[in-house]
Amino acid sequence: MDMLSNFDLREEIKDYWGKRAATFDTQAGHEIFSENERVAWQKLLRRHLGAGEGRTALDLACGTGVLSHLMVDLGFQVTGMDWAGPMLERARTKAESRQRAIRFVLGDAERTMEPADHYDALVCRHLVWTLVDPPAAFREWHRVLKPGGRLLIVDGDFVNAGFVSRLAAGLAAFLEKRMPANPASGPKSGPADMREIHRSILARVYFSKGARADAVARLLQEAGFSDIRVDTNLRAIHRAQSRDFSFLKGLERAAQHRYAISAAK
Repeated sequence: MDMLSNFDLREEIKDYWGKRAATFDTQAGHEIFSENERVAWQKLLRRHLGAGEGRTALDLACGTGVLSHLMVDLGFQVTGMDWAGPMLERARTKAESRQRAIRFVLGDAERTMEPADHYDALVCRHLVWTLVDPPAAFREWHRVLKPGGRLLIVDGDFVNAGFVSRLAAGLAAFLEKRMPANPASGPKSGPADMREIHRSILARVYFSKGARADAVARLLQEAGFSDIRVDTNLRAIHRAQSRDFSFLKGLERAAQHRYAISAAK
């Protein structure tokens, strides 16, 4: 009998991120390790969403709450939603240690179960590429936003790497295999089996061929969003993050198709 017969792709994604929770905040590109990066993220959020001024925001697939804390910094009242319990445990612990009043709830970003016309802003980072049904998810996000509210997506195409990105990734993998592990250097991006699970998931999601900004924007328009803006000026964030990457890893990320997309209801 196949013990995984009722274990569908959504469950695999949930399980994967649950396992990643233990090391999520130790990795550059996930948690924020410098004031320069924090300021760069705040500028991006303010550019698309404005000041919080007590408005409500939903951080979809919030993980350990990195964006949630940035939104609080800007004056939003924030709810963070994630369906991986271990991520939420760490998010709540982090918020408590920082004395931040953030509401964290267990939920599916594709089917939030939140009230209609409820939030002034929705944000998500590196979520769209994992969506099983983006058209339905985008309709759901449109539903829970208030009229006049804005959505901000930060994501990228992690499938169609250009020549520079492929070269940097290949060299980094080559060197990693041949260099002895250094316990003082901190955790790697993940063991081989986790990388294989990541590749397997990426091959089966909706954007298995790559989440290009124009394709995401088109689906947002079809879901009812308007005033759709594609912003590829993430250089300040990438520059700040690169200080915590190896040279090759920083080069690989800088060459990827990464973007922010904002849209209005």
